[in-house]
Amino acid sequence: MPYLFTSESVSEGHPDKIADQISDSLVDHFIAFDPHSKVACETLVTTGQVVLAGEVRSQTYLDLQTIARDVIRRIGYTKSEYMFEATSCGILSAIHEQSPDIAMGVERANPEDQGAGDQGMMFGYATNETENYMPVALDLAHRILLEMAAIRREGKVMTYLRPDAKSQVTIEYSDDNQPIRIDSIVVSTQHDDFDTDESMLTHIRADVLNIVIPRVREKCQSKVQDLFNDQIVYHINPTGKFVIGGPHGDSGLTGRKIIVDTYGGKGAHGGGAFSGKDPSKVDRSGAYATRHIAKNLVAAGVCDEVLVQVSYAIGVAKPTNIYINTNGTSKVKMTDGEIANLVMQLFDMRPYAIEQRLKLRRPIYSDTAAYGHMGREPEIKTVSFTNGSGETKTMEIETFTWEKLDMVDKVKAAFGL
Repeated sequence: MPYLFTSESVSEGHPDKIADQISDSLVDHFIAFDPHSKVACETLVTTGQVVLAGEVRSQTYLDLQTIARDVIRRIGYTKSEYMFEATSCGILSAIHEQSPDIAMGVERANPEDQGAGDQGMMFGYATNETENYMPVALDLAHRILLEMAAIRREGKVMTYLRPDAKSQVTIEYSDDNQPIRIDSIVVSTQHDDFDTDESMLTHIRADVLNIVIPRVREKCQSKVQDLFNDQIVYHINPTGKFVIGGPHGDSGLTGRKIIVDTYGGKGAHGGGAFSGKDPSKVDRSGAYATRHIAKNLVAAGVCDEVLVQVSYAIGVAKPTNIYINTNGTSKVKMTDGEIANLVMQLFDMRPYAIEQRLKLRRPIYSDTAAYGHMGREPEIKTVSFTNGSGETKTMEIETFTWEKLDMVDKVKAAFGL
């Protein structure tokens, strides 16, 4: 019998995502000036206030207030009526030095023996439902909010849009787990005040249906376009008025949108957040590495869908396990356990090896902090950072390296494909 599956996304202006973006901007600035920085930064945002906390060990000095204000301004909180505004919000820093006990357990004389920054398990997932090997419900939820953010910045239509927004997409699947159609779409967007609530709801609904959705559909691959239909149930700002939003409407914290950050509830999640952490924290690097494995396995034709788990003990380089589950979609004559053994031979999952393979000791994290860490397009770009002494550093970076299909040929050779 067909079934329904739902995923949600939140915009860059959502309070939790503001917190994630500030935390990751701090990580980037520390790593830009000291690649060996150890960072674990948390951010709290609320009405007119930002609180920075966490542990850092670095050889650089940063103006944390300026960095936070720049992020808030870029997102779009630039008007006093939002009750949270880049220039006027208060910023308190309670960041202190990393515990020497943790440093002792992680660092080694031989960098290759670097231990994991914490215990825990991480998951990676991939499916051939979409061209970026992501679950289609989450991919569409992200695309809706990305399009709305682009429209807001263009400032030509829907000029009432404010930064905070959420989306949700429900997909109907067939008995053989193939997406059939979009069943429902939920969009809640913060907006300027209107003369009447009735005109507001009518106007916003019409704009979402006639401007946002067509732009989203046009940018999808053909098999995803085919999921759109005239029976979709739309819930547009279902609570009605949404003028009060952002950190004035709800407080925000780093690491509270981990399912939005990964696979929208498909596959699994180990529980650890990503943002605000340097790559020695395997919550982050291990999740990226397992996504890299999963995506290359599916792209190589080993399976149509795969879940990859890795786990670590704090201070120990070698993983405690690697687990593979192809959900019965394997195309090779091997058990999932045998696939896992071969994966261990192909991919070095020691923390230092992951950092080197995926080029994680670079300031690449700000781009990950909204609209998902997975399913994004790798890009080579030039970025600049300024430290607290006024020194500016410009460098070329490669983003989303874990999304590259650079192991497909090796995977095919190893599996005889």
